[in-house]
Amino acid sequence: MSAPAAETDKQRMLRARLADLIAAMSPGEPLPAERDLARDLGVARMTLRRAVDSMVAESLLVRRQGAGTFVAPAKVAHRLAANSFSADMRARGMRPGSRTLRTGRAPAGVMLAALLEVPAGAPVLHVRRLRLADDEPMAVEDLHVPGDLVPGLRGEDLEDSSYYELLAQRYGHRITSGTQTAEAALTSTDDAAALGVTAGSPAFCFERTCRVDGGRVAEFVRSVYRGDRYRIMVDIFPT
Repeated sequence: MSAPAAETDKQRMLRARLADLIAAMSPGEPLPAERDLARDLGVARMTLRRAVDSMVAESLLVRRQGAGTFVAPAKVAHRLAANSFSADMRARGMRPGSRTLRTGRAPAGVMLAALLEVPAGAPVLHVRRLRLADDEPMAVEDLHVPGDLVPGLRGEDLEDSSYYELLAQRYGHRITSGTQTAEAALTSTDDAAALGVTAGSPAFCFERTCRVDGGRVAEFVRSVYRGDRYRIMVDIFPT
């Protein structure tokens, strides 16, 4: 962990002692009360607060209003691929989950129709879900699906279920390819409320379209992942 160049030796030693303390704790475990921790470390509370602020900024610690300061959850590494969220979390030894926040069917506007390659005005199913990893919020997902591809599919069907698995098992369509983009983002007020973070917190925004056998577009999905819990990995090969 690198320290700012302007830090004094005392500040560097304090950060090092805090880092050792965090390393011995479990993700999600609370730090001792500020007064007690400052006394144990032999520093002023303001000095401790500045050190803790810097570690919050580095996503090593997380502040929860009214609750305290906690060791940040471990980040989940993600390789860019057309895997479902559920398969991706299972591959990392985590238990995937999902909670449907809202659902509805509406005619496709011009932009969404172009993304799904359906006529403008065609019925589209929209499901907004909170994606969970080991019961902790990981992402907010807005899933858009051509209505005639999945007749009868409801938002409730996707509670704790993989869309890709339902698509294959219930409708006989297998995902064969996809295109995905990723960019840094800041959480909106709505997304932040669902994810349990402060509005404007760093996040990753993924947008993906996938096709099934036969070439038809089966989804357009936009997902916002918590920046403090997620890491992107990209394999690089020489050319």
